[in-house]
Amino acid sequence: MQDKTFSLRLLDWFDQHGRHDLPWQQRGNAYFTWLSEIMLQQTQVATVIPYFERFTDMFPTINHLAAAPLDAVLHQWTGLGYYARARNLHKAAQIIAAQHHGQFPTVFDDVLALPGIGRSTAGAILAQAFGQRHPILDGNVKRVLARLYAIEGWPGKKAVENQLWQCAQALTPDDRVADYTQAIMDLGATLCTSRKPDCPACPFQADCRACQQGEPTAYPSPKPKKTLPVKTTYMLLVEKSENEFLLQQRPPTGIWGSLWSLPECPLETDIANWCHETLGLQVDQLRHDEVMRHTFSHFHLDIHPVRACVKDHTSRVMESVPTVWYNSRQPDVLGLPAPVKLLLERHQPALIE
Repeated sequence: MQDKTFSLRLLDWFDQHGRHDLPWQQRGNAYFTWLSEIMLQQTQVATVIPYFERFTDMFPTINHLAAAPLDAVLHQWTGLGYYARARNLHKAAQIIAAQHHGQFPTVFDDVLALPGIGRSTAGAILAQAFGQRHPILDGNVKRVLARLYAIEGWPGKKAVENQLWQCAQALTPDDRVADYTQAIMDLGATLCTSRKPDCPACPFQADCRACQQGEPTAYPSPKPKKTLPVKTTYMLLVEKSENEFLLQQRPPTGIWGSLWSLPECPLETDIANWCHETLGLQVDQLRHDEVMRHTFSHFHLDIHPVRACVKDHTSRVMESVPTVWYNSRQPDVLGLPAPVKLLLERHQPALIE
């Protein structure tokens, strides 16, 4: 199969079966393209759409995003996960506002220099927003190319990735680059899926080496499995008055960076003493709730929720870290980790009737 033949056939398929009505498909709107590319990392389209619409309602331009407080940005991201994406997005918007007059850069190296943007994302933005010829290699494209050419090995290995980049570069056409970029992603997302590829509907069934071998799901090779370690923590729902719970802001880097979370202490801790010594609060009426497991990419976190009531409502919290008394009935605009948001909702049943 010739490289040009591939792109022509793919574009013919895309014209009939591709996705043309996604909310970020406004040709020339680099901000929408950039935002969608970041949100779609590790996240399905159906999940992203409502977040994208709310986010762009709140921050309709790069300059609006750059001027917003980080808490407001993280608040709009709550539940989408991988919060470093939101922090990098906000930081990049401020760079664009300061160094590029609020206009998304059109030079590849300038785009690549922005926080949170790698080679494939930079290429996808410039291709879709400005029609520049750049190959892309997101997860869907890796899967399509690995099967098309029966490329063995896990794409996370540099040698395999380099081979895939060579294929992507060779297949990317000079014309209709924006449509081609969307088309190859759509092919992977709708037909050449990871578990149940629809080979009979694929325009490349006769050319796909993995399909010819009768085992398309053998490509690409999966990431080598490893057992995830398990960490445990108490997560304290310290309640001062009805529906007011203590939240602390986490450090700007690391897990849940800059988000607001419930106080945590190790298991086998005397919780009342810990609250007194660490928070400066006298608590009683401790109640242990059902353990909740939250899984990150590299470990499981078993959360042991404990509800505690503050004895003296006039006492002040020690301010070793930023804190706030959070009332979900009248919530502040704060970014919350998904399990924290869930715990707060569970302990305020009237809110979710």
